[in-house]
Amino acid sequence: MPDDRLDARLLGMIGVILLGGLLGILNSTMAAVAIDTLAATFDTSLSTIGWTSTGFLLAVTATIPFTTWAVDRFGGKRLWLAGLALFLAGSLGAGVAWDVGALIVFRVVQGFGAGLLDPLVLILLARAAGPRRAGRVMGLMGVVLSLGPVLGPIAGGAVLAGLSWRWMFLLSVPFGLVALLLALRVIPADEPSAGSPARLDVVGLALLGPGFAAVVLALSQTAEQGAFTAWQALLPLGAGLVLLLGYAVHALRAARHAPGTPGAASGDRRTPPLIDLRLFASRGFTASVAIMGLGGLALFAALFALPLYYQQAHGHGVLAAGLLMAPLGLGGALAMPLAGQLSDRVGARGLAIGGALVAGLSALAFTRIGADTPELWPALAAFTIGLGSGCFSAPTMGSLYRALPPSMVAQGSSVLYMLNQLGAALGVAVVTLILQTTADVITGFHGIFWLVVAVIVIILAAVPLLPGRPRTQAVPAAEPARSAS
Repeated sequence: MPDDRLDARLLGMIGVILLGGLLGILNSTMAAVAIDTLAATFDTSLSTIGWTSTGFLLAVTATIPFTTWAVDRFGGKRLWLAGLALFLAGSLGAGVAWDVGALIVFRVVQGFGAGLLDPLVLILLARAAGPRRAGRVMGLMGVVLSLGPVLGPIAGGAVLAGLSWRWMFLLSVPFGLVALLLALRVIPADEPSAGSPARLDVVGLALLGPGFAAVVLALSQTAEQGAFTAWQALLPLGAGLVLLLGYAVHALRAARHAPGTPGAASGDRRTPPLIDLRLFASRGFTASVAIMGLGGLALFAALFALPLYYQQAHGHGVLAAGLLMAPLGLGGALAMPLAGQLSDRVGARGLAIGGALVAGLSALAFTRIGADTPELWPALAAFTIGLGSGCFSAPTMGSLYRALPPSMVAQGSSVLYMLNQLGAALGVAVVTLILQTTADVITGFHGIFWLVVAVIVIILAAVPLLPGRPRTQAVPAAEPARSAS
């Protein structure tokens, strides 16, 4: 019987990888609370300074498909070190930026670094854990995913209260250097994939990365303009959908000619697609990434709505509102490691159903909260939403990696991360529209959590499609498109 425990060496590697992954999440959410401060400092409009966040997000999204190919071409450790170095360069540049243009450029550089690091967190951890330990390792990663978006605003508020805005970026430099030195020591060296490396799918890269980035930009502009019908949102949305449709046609055509595919010509060496869309033929894979995308929508809707409730209904400042959000992240951070470990033994479905029910009932409780409700009750409801979300997120991620053959881990990780990002952007956009079209903040707040309830109902409907109880061996590499039952 193989040993499924996490030994000290693997735990050390997990800690170093999560430290690097936390940098991007914290920096992104810290910068979000400084928009007003930065606009006043550089004497520019909020729409212009908003590109410090939008540019970062677009760079992350556009880089993820490249990472899918590059991790096998250059090796995970080399790419991880390159991503950290790029992120550190962008952080240092943003911290010493002399005007708003320089700040936006360096934030984009940060985004390119984060676009390498974020999917690599999933890829490196999934490969190190293997199918038998996927749940517990994804649960440990979930601590970062749960706490990062909550700690960012708290840390940003604390920095702005006592230091210059520049320290929001400069503080990443010493922590990033520590993460870089530890990565050199702890992450095992790996070689690029054996044999002749696959050529880069340049056409696919030109379609997929910009296509997803354009859709995310459309959602960001929807939030800024307050309408889906604004041309600033419709133009990038149309361009993004055309690019993604073009990628689908290109990827399916390229997959038909891949070596080993029935009907492919002997000796055909066409470039394989960045992401093989036949992955979606597996109902387990499709259900996993759909649940994580919907989970991102629900989580970021709550993360966006809660501080506004505390600020507008209770009159709290940025730092106090951030601290009152902490129970949401704490609930997820407590639940995900436990649920992930348990899912390695009993599977994902039962845990995910229970977690979604808890999260849905907690969201329903928020529809009864008013302006005069003591802060204790929304804090408790936020804590149980975090618990419920953690109980369906970690098992879902674990089931995804148990169903994927090793050769498809990089592609599956990229799809998972991109859909989670898309869900988060959609959540923020819809929340903004709800708040702008309702008569008062409490009515809007209730509408947001009715949306969260509806999303969780859809998640509950998708849970039975997840893979069943863990098997002792991974799915064979020759069967990437079979359904998991």
